[in-house]
Amino acid sequence: MNGIFFAIVAIAFVVAGYREITFDVIASVGIDTPMASLGKAMIGTAGDAVTLAIGLVGVMSLFLGLMKIAERAGLLLVVAKTLRPLMMRLFPAVPVDHPAMGAMIMNLSANILGLGNAATPFGIRAMEHLDTLNGEKGKATDAMILFLAINTSSVTLLPTGVIALRAAAGSSDPAGIVPTTLFATLVSTTVAIVTAKFCARMCASSAPPVIQGEALEHDPSEDGENVAPSSGYPLWISALTLSCVLALVPITIFHGRAFAPWIIPGLMIGFLGLGVAKRVPVYECFVEGAKDGFNVALRIIPYLVAILVAVSMFRNSGALALLITPLGVMTELVGLPADALPMALLRPLSGSGAYGILASIINDPAIGPDSYTGYLVSTFQGSTETTFYVIAVYFGAVQIKRLRYALIPALTADFAGVVAAVAIVAVLYGP
Repeated sequence: MNGIFFAIVAIAFVVAGYREITFDVIASVGIDTPMASLGKAMIGTAGDAVTLAIGLVGVMSLFLGLMKIAERAGLLLVVAKTLRPLMMRLFPAVPVDHPAMGAMIMNLSANILGLGNAATPFGIRAMEHLDTLNGEKGKATDAMILFLAINTSSVTLLPTGVIALRAAAGSSDPAGIVPTTLFATLVSTTVAIVTAKFCARMCASSAPPVIQGEALEHDPSEDGENVAPSSGYPLWISALTLSCVLALVPITIFHGRAFAPWIIPGLMIGFLGLGVAKRVPVYECFVEGAKDGFNVALRIIPYLVAILVAVSMFRNSGALALLITPLGVMTELVGLPADALPMALLRPLSGSGAYGILASIINDPAIGPDSYTGYLVSTFQGSTETTFYVIAVYFGAVQIKRLRYALIPALTADFAGVVAAVAIVAVLYGP
């Protein structure tokens, strides 16, 4: 991110400097010079970034409070037990009772429910456990690569962070991206699994050996962490649940506009009702989770200031137009507007960068969160992952230096997610 941040600022400065030198002062009396305009845009954007973060406090507090109730009521555990039979078939090399299986399930369950902060620790722990099954340290195993590919493209039922940002931007339908995100992540996850399995078969001769007896010697309780239950629901329940999720796809395509306004009020009554049924102190639990909303919103202020100012410089200097204009002519033909192109290109590289671009686009009065472009970039954010960041964090935690084919399924899934997002947003919210 350091290189990307500096490159954006440096390119913007050079382009603005060139325009300043060639600026006709006499013919442009009363008009700010390019450098003067750039400076004003920087100061204004820095103030807007803080205002945006403060506006997020209330919405983030609401959603984090609701998710805390859902977590305390055992919803995460239910999802974990539902996924377990499917995970056993996806990862046959991982023993059923190995703690790696529990950590992977909890990670994916947290991703499905939009609990990004909870997902990362489980993901790192899963990689550490998977490394105990690795017969060749420093080299990624097939299980590690498949887990990472699924993680970067995980099916998402509730992209809470993006919904919160859209609400703060004044969207009349902040949850309108739920059906588009579900469709895009179903496609990207399917592509990730198929691609990873295909690559594993092609590279089978060079795959590292697996230590089979590790699970019998390891007691999950020794880790001092929450793990998934040792037994899941019967396979038919998992298959029925998956079928119901898949059945949501055509429903979202044909009736997405009708049920989207019900999502946020439905979540409120649904999670509170679940908490009451499970005898959770819903008020105290909500307040406990809502406190994190203030911390999250305040923590992102420096990141928003940095990336929004850099993006503003890139845009106001004229550098963005030089880059996007030729590419946008081609992508416009397939439903990807030039305004959304930077988001699609930057999302796999930088989470904070993509978040900043998303914020700048949906807060742009000329675009807005409820335009076609607004829905598209919001879906990009909710349905794709910062692939290189995830690889660096997860593989770095266990000193994996030989990635093998890890980038192939991960980037293929990112591309599939972008294509699927363009397709579904065009159907639901296209011009």
